[in-house]
Amino acid sequence: MKLQDIQTYVTVPPTGIGGAFWVIVKITTDNGIEGIGECYGIPVSGDIACQMVEDTFERFIAGEDPHNVETMFRRVYSAGFTQRPDISMMGVFSGIEIAVWDILGKAHGVPVYQLLGGRFHEKLRTYTYLYPLDVDSDGNPLPGAGDVYHDGDAAAEAALRYLDMGFTAVKQDPAGPYSFQGGRELSLHELSRSEYNVKRIREAVGDNADILFGTHGQCTTSSAVRLAKRIEKYDPLWFEEPTPPDQISTLRRVVESTSIPISTGERLTTRIEFHEALKAGVAILQPDIGRSGGIWETKKISTMAELYNAQIAPHIYCGPIAHAAATHLAFSCPNFLILETIQTDFHDNILQKPLAWDRGYMLAPTEPGLGIELNEKVIADNPYTTGGRLHLEMCQVVLPSDNDKKITEL
Repeated sequence: MKLQDIQTYVTVPPTGIGGAFWVIVKITTDNGIEGIGECYGIPVSGDIACQMVEDTFERFIAGEDPHNVETMFRRVYSAGFTQRPDISMMGVFSGIEIAVWDILGKAHGVPVYQLLGGRFHEKLRTYTYLYPLDVDSDGNPLPGAGDVYHDGDAAAEAALRYLDMGFTAVKQDPAGPYSFQGGRELSLHELSRSEYNVKRIREAVGDNADILFGTHGQCTTSSAVRLAKRIEKYDPLWFEEPTPPDQISTLRRVVESTSIPISTGERLTTRIEFHEALKAGVAILQPDIGRSGGIWETKKISTMAELYNAQIAPHIYCGPIAHAAATHLAFSCPNFLILETIQTDFHDNILQKPLAWDRGYMLAPTEPGLGIELNEKVIADNPYTTGGRLHLEMCQVVLPSDNDKKITEL
């Protein structure tokens, strides 16, 4: 059995929830087995990303036995005489590699998690971001829907609605808007808004749900410490990506300043970068399997984390293929904590059958491979032209130091 052909697709989720566009990969073997994968966050246009995927397959993957995952990883990791973490190349490879594992599972007639050490968990606890629940077809909040990012009362209401769906953990990031400038000192107004949001969510959910708090790397180290002190009394499960991803060493000071577990990982790739995070004291790793190097590399990351008594909570801001891959990985990992989950009609519709989720938990797939099939008509009906929009955009301007002066009383 050899890897023979590749086809790529780009589709745009209409609400912007889950990404501006999804790069989907389909690989076919010389004996007719098809596997699908998904790349996460390649920072170029969708059509160029597809060309990168196809070029990488033709140069380094085509003709290979799909069992030789290590060989394929080393070829791509070392391409261009690099042999170091490259977030774009690893995004390309991850989508290809996920499709290879789908092929392997189908070839052996078992779900992918059976090839990763077997099913360790009966079901997987999941969480959701606090997305706007009242939106139009373009993803814009309807009048009166409330701003769940900057309005603590709206955030608390949204959290209760997600609890009614069965979730026992919700994530919030009220520190934005997000700027390209990297770490910045949050204003007193932003600090107070963030604290109020967490306070209101905790009052609403009580002990019935964990609160996960993120900043998307917006803070300087000192600002992250100040923010952690404000929200610590509300007992978040974690404080996510408190400083920029290119400043891993700064996490040590944040770790040592708070009792809140520090998490990071959505913008890291390969085990060497996650190792640096572990050495800085990060307690929870959040690899995105469509960027971190694929299923096998992420399995290595999770195993390495065990040596630091750390847990993994795979990041999901993507389509359902990468979500399915992360689910298989998580079922095989003893140190799995919780899995991010996105539920939209579009996520469900681009598959022939949606992922198996039941009131806060992912259920184990039973079909061979990833256990999913594409609905190519839905993909074709939502084509890529110039890309979509994200529900949270990074602005390309420097933010003023007194950003957002509106303060709600604590």
